[in-house]
Amino acid sequence: MSVQSAVKRKTAPDILKRKGGDPIVMLTAYHAHTARLVDKYCDVILVGDSLGNVMHGFETTVPVTLDMMILQGHAVMRGSQEALVVVDMPFGSYEASKEQAFHSAVRIMKETHCGAVKMEGGVRMAETIEFLTTRGIPVMGHIGLTPQSINTLGSFKSQGKDEAIKIAAGENASGPFQDDARAVAQAGAFSIVVEAVAEPLARRITEIVSVPTIGIGASNACDGQVLVLEDMLGLSPWVPKFVKRYGNLGPGIEAAIQDYAKEVRSRAFPGPEHVYGIKPKG
Repeated sequence: MSVQSAVKRKTAPDILKRKGGDPIVMLTAYHAHTARLVDKYCDVILVGDSLGNVMHGFETTVPVTLDMMILQGHAVMRGSQEALVVVDMPFGSYEASKEQAFHSAVRIMKETHCGAVKMEGGVRMAETIEFLTTRGIPVMGHIGLTPQSINTLGSFKSQGKDEAIKIAAGENASGPFQDDARAVAQAGAFSIVVEAVAEPLARRITEIVSVPTIGIGASNACDGQVLVLEDMLGLSPWVPKFVKRYGNLGPGIEAAIQDYAKEVRSRAFPGPEHVYGIKPKG
């Protein structure tokens, strides 16, 4: 007898069908408790390798390991019910060969039970994306600013300005970022994250590919948007230009911790209502 959940979780094909339709809402989550909150309102939850910055304090995502991604991916799956959960493939887990990528992706899918993986890279990763998608692994692409390549990029700066200038001037010329988008889409990716790409170019990319684009510092013309949860909640000390803070939880958390420390030191906590007494025998 098969076991089926009463709640149907969104799938990669569901997201693919959203091209040109209602905007796709995506946020990151790394824990079961935040996943439970995000799940109520988002179509996709990304277990991003940004957990290296947010959870572990790394300056870049390069140190993040496959085991770290699997651990947090499993936590997010346990905390969510409806959203498609996509887990990032970390640096070094897929670049060496398409076979390496397949084995890493299989581990992620099997051990987390997620619905898809995400990998960075355009034309250079197209063959790998096709290898995975033809073997049952849904892939979300990621072009533009690719943070795992920070050591060759040199900085986290916006991408595609030359292409964007030509587009803004009315030219119909292609360019490397449009080529990346086409290659990833044609390889079988069900959607593409477009990060820190100048607006006219992000808009053009959305127009020329047949799969949904999900912008982060790109354009509101993209088929969806994604942000890092802690950034938009005001928990990060610094955020990029493209982040809008929808909350300011940092000061509130600090105030609560300060109050707790004060009451512990003054012995005001725990009070009588927080300790276990002895019930008189009847």
